[in-house]
Amino acid sequence: MRRDSESIKRTLEAHTAPAASELVHVEEDGAVRCVCCGNRCLIAPGESGICRVRANVNGELRVPWNYVAGLHVDPIEKKPFFHALPGSEALSYGMLGCNLHCAFCQNWISSQTLRDPEAGASIHPTTADRLVRIAVAERTPIMVSTYNEPLITSDWSAAIFRKAKAHGILCGYVSNGHASPEVLAFLRPVMDLFKIDLKTFDPANYRSLGCELRSVLDTIERVYAMGFWTEIVTLVVPGFSDSEEQLRGIAKFIAGVSPDIPWHVTAFRPQYRSKDTAATMPADLDRAYETGKEAGLHFVYAGNLPGSVGDRESTFCPGCGARLIHRVGFRVRENRITDGACPDCGRSIPGVWEQRTTALHRAARS
Repeated sequence: MRRDSESIKRTLEAHTAPAASELVHVEEDGAVRCVCCGNRCLIAPGESGICRVRANVNGELRVPWNYVAGLHVDPIEKKPFFHALPGSEALSYGMLGCNLHCAFCQNWISSQTLRDPEAGASIHPTTADRLVRIAVAERTPIMVSTYNEPLITSDWSAAIFRKAKAHGILCGYVSNGHASPEVLAFLRPVMDLFKIDLKTFDPANYRSLGCELRSVLDTIERVYAMGFWTEIVTLVVPGFSDSEEQLRGIAKFIAGVSPDIPWHVTAFRPQYRSKDTAATMPADLDRAYETGKEAGLHFVYAGNLPGSVGDRESTFCPGCGARLIHRVGFRVRENRITDGACPDCGRSIPGVWEQRTTALHRAARS
């Protein structure tokens, strides 16, 4: 349904606050440099950044605040995080806007607001305190910013996460990874989990989406080195990211950062501006899965086609091969991991297996 973009813009302008000082640099002539993502937009007075939701108002960077466009309790496996409190539920919230423009976006109604006249989800005013109260009432041990690109709303997410951490809630992003070093440093004290899309290994393909491949690769390396629990997702889009060369490149890159980083290869379904693109078939996911294992990755998962990929949604011990977590779709049917390790051979399995009030527990890396 076509929406009134000016009406949406006015509504969003009424739900803003000054940017966190760590995420803005004041420049000459009233301009501001936004550093919340890899675009590092220089924004003149009266203008907005590429995301369309961070704007210079009289020399002050105003950013999204006190609303959600989506709020749901989801299985953590849906994000997907497979090594973070498996079988738990996460309070998932999203806002509006994105710093990319992917033709195959699965959340385009919210992410492409103010860029596409057909997009535009409704917003619901709320507060950080209220969101945390909901998480506590629902007993969700995890809060995740998702549905749109969370990097561009990091100021408010950090305010939410600071309050959530006081209740021992793990906090995370479902992100495209087009980040800046500044925003990662800003988030690290209050955030634990980072799911990053590595959409393609072709630089030209990434430029068509609105960023550089190197930006995302740098983010993955930084996020892992900084101690965020990191999982990577590649949507296997026929003709875009499914070539043998690209899949090998992605798998080798991830293994070079750490073979313990989980890699999710997921199925594309025709939608948004890619309705004429063929759907991903189970054989495509099987091929991607085998590519990841051949590259030395310990944990590769095939997703979005439950029941069609055998046991490739489950977690296996890289030491003895025992099945540790049995999954079907987003449902965990069995979890045998004991004290962060395989109960059969004792090998440590990297992940977040416990909820701690003051610190993230990570099993020792093998």
